[in-house]
Amino acid sequence: MLFFKELFKKKTPSLDMKKYLIVGLGNIGLEYDNTRHNIGFQILDHLAEKNKVLWETKKLASLSIIKKKGKKFIFIKPTTFMNRSGKAVRYWALQEKVNIENILIVTDDLHLPFGTLRLKGKGSPAGHNGLKDVESELNTPNYARLRFGIGQEKKPFDQVKFVLDNWNTREQKHIKGRIELCNEIIINFVLEGLNSTMNRFNGK
Repeated sequence: MLFFKELFKKKTPSLDMKKYLIVGLGNIGLEYDNTRHNIGFQILDHLAEKNKVLWETKKLASLSIIKKKGKKFIFIKPTTFMNRSGKAVRYWALQEKVNIENILIVTDDLHLPFGTLRLKGKGSPAGHNGLKDVESELNTPNYARLRFGIGQEKKPFDQVKFVLDNWNTREQKHIKGRIELCNEIIINFVLEGLNSTMNRFNGK
């Protein structure tokens, strides 16, 4: 059996270039719903709600689908917990025959100030266990990721507790607008491409 990256590298005719896999990272369970580490889930929940589509429980993930201008958006929220997110990404990419260039991972980033958004086509996990697992399962760091900054000017001592805590009052005042901007970025990524979207949105 071909390695995952070799399958994509060959760009076989079986790959559907009109399909895009949009993955929000987070942890399942009510206790994690409003935590900083679950911003990936929150962003996709908002996008699904705006497009009036529901989530279905599927293998390894909750799944929702929308279509715009001939493109198919496949949203998934892995149910594997953060540290095994890559398992769900790999399964659904293969299941839907999605090109690796059409995968976008939406995640929190402790190293960026709160609300800062960064779209990149590749990079290191930077200590993020969800991204580490995605890279391991895809056998490459060359996949797009939209990072949502959750950091503070003064780094907390207990970083694990910080990312698993709920948003504070100050953050809650601004988070809706930043989530809406993330929704714009995701739509633009699919319809206009990575480079155009980076040029338009990075730094906003």
